[in-house]
Formats: sequence, C-alpha cells, structure tokens
Amino acid sequence: MKSIITTLRNSVLTLSAAGTAAQLHAEAAAAPAANPLGSFLPLIVIFVIFYFLLIRPQQKRAKEHQRMLTALKKDDKIVSTGGIYGTITSVKGDVLEVKIAENVKVQMSRSAVSALVPPENQAVTPEVVK
Repeated sequence: MKSIITTLRNSVLTLSAAGTAAQLHAEAAAAPAANPLGSFLPLIVIFVIFYFLLIRPQQKRAKEHQRMLTALKKDDKIVSTGGIYGTITSVKGDVLEVKIAENVKVQMSRSAVSALVPPENQAVTPEVVK
C-alpha cells in the first residue's frame, strides 16, 4: 500500500512541476522582447560620467605637462620626479644639465622633470605648480 501511495505522490509532483514549467514558458513567450538599447543605457551613462570626470581632465593635465617640458630653457628652476630641486644650466635635445648644488651638476632626461618652481617674487598657485 505504501508503494502505491509513494508512486501516486511522485506522479502528482511530476505533473504539477511540468504544468508550472509549461506555464512559465508560456508567460515568457508572451512577454515582449526587451529593447537592447535600454539594457546598455546604464553602461553608456557610466562611461560618459567616467569620461568627463576622469579621462578628460587627465588628458588635459598631460597636455599641459608636455607643453611645460617642451618649453624648458636655461635658468629655469625645476623639480625632478625624484624630488630634487635644481636649475637648468644647459639643454641638449632631450638631455638637461641641472645644477643641484654648488659645483654639482647632473644630467637628466626632460621626462624626469615634474614641475617648474615659480620665482620667489611670484605667489604659488595651482596653475604654476601641479
């Protein structure tokens, strides 16, 4: 008797699960297809926000730094990327000769210059030292 009850219970569960799956499939088929642009819209908005908040300002700073590097000349006071302060004594292409102390001159690449040091009579502003 128990085996018949168990068999009937399994049959009922199988039929109810099949009916539920069929109903879900019918409902999914009846639902309209989602617009593909609507699913990509949040991704596009995030990219635009990142562009204006991160990428564009960084490109602007990089262009300003490149202009500063090309405009380096003799007697400019600079700070290297290692934090060494000095004065340019000569410029030979991409190689700068920098005086960092009395009777101490070093050669460094233009790309090793981090910033220009403003003259003593000029106030330090964010535009001068970045």
